[in-house]
Amino acid sequence: MESQRNISEFILLGLSYNQNIQKFCFVFFSFCYISVLVGNLLILVSVRSSDLFYQPMYYFLSHLSFMDICYTSCVTPKLIGDLLLARKTISYDNCMLQVFALHFLGMIEILILTVMAFDRYAAICKPLHYLLIMNRTRCHLLVLAAWAGGALHSFSQFSLIIGLPFCGPNEINHYYCDIFPLLKVACTDTYITGVLVVANSGMVALVTFVLLFGSYVVILLSLRNLSAEGRRKALSTCGSHITVVILFFGPSIFAYLRPPTTFPEDKIFALFYTIIAPMFNPLIYTLRNTEMKKAMRSVWCQRIFSEEKHN
Repeated sequence: MESQRNISEFILLGLSYNQNIQKFCFVFFSFCYISVLVGNLLILVSVRSSDLFYQPMYYFLSHLSFMDICYTSCVTPKLIGDLLLARKTISYDNCMLQVFALHFLGMIEILILTVMAFDRYAAICKPLHYLLIMNRTRCHLLVLAAWAGGALHSFSQFSLIIGLPFCGPNEINHYYCDIFPLLKVACTDTYITGVLVVANSGMVALVTFVLLFGSYVVILLSLRNLSAEGRRKALSTCGSHITVVILFFGPSIFAYLRPPTTFPEDKIFALFYTIIAPMFNPLIYTLRNTEMKKAMRSVWCQRIFSEEKHN
């Protein structure tokens, strides 16, 4: 592998050359990253410390929050640090690790969103069999399958990149290492590799989005059989899920389901699924969710009361 490359690092061109824009981005993305950590940790701790953890929807939501933290942490801390530097670099090994981690965690997140849609379908369309369908063992197996699917996807993508020779230009027009920008600087014909990436990542994103969209159409059509209160609650829950799906899958489909090349807009669209979506997920899932808000108040008020009593 060493003989196929004579570079030890890549230069990341980042979001902008303008110093004022970089300063603004440093403040803005620092706020975004803190919001991602605080919001998702709040959900994670609240669910794990309450009875909601034993409900399938919130069990999957806690895993989604954990994935959001891990996924955005692969990119955002380095992005924030690089905004203060004139020369932004990443070593070859760290670049390959970043590609693997992003596709691994991103695929797990996609599969957990799919599982959450299946959970809502079972709860709304098969209410009498819901507890049997979504029993605890099956929930564990579905999360395990999501991790296995993430590993399978990331290893397939990683195997396409790790063998490429890099012997000349090492400037990547992005703020992190991704497959298409790497293909552009490889010193070999990467057309077939690019097609394989589109066939893998692009089709996974598209097929999953179509399946999710179809499942929510079926769910919405079945709401006619529910009471007014049942429809209101189902619409609130499904509305949150649909918003998250659009935020994550829209930019992902643009990024990967297209000819294997790079565009200036790639960096802007990538911000949505690497930072913006993980930041908004806690707000989307809690603002209109009465059970979640009750659990958060109960858990954190109890913790504060216990600390005050202890002091």
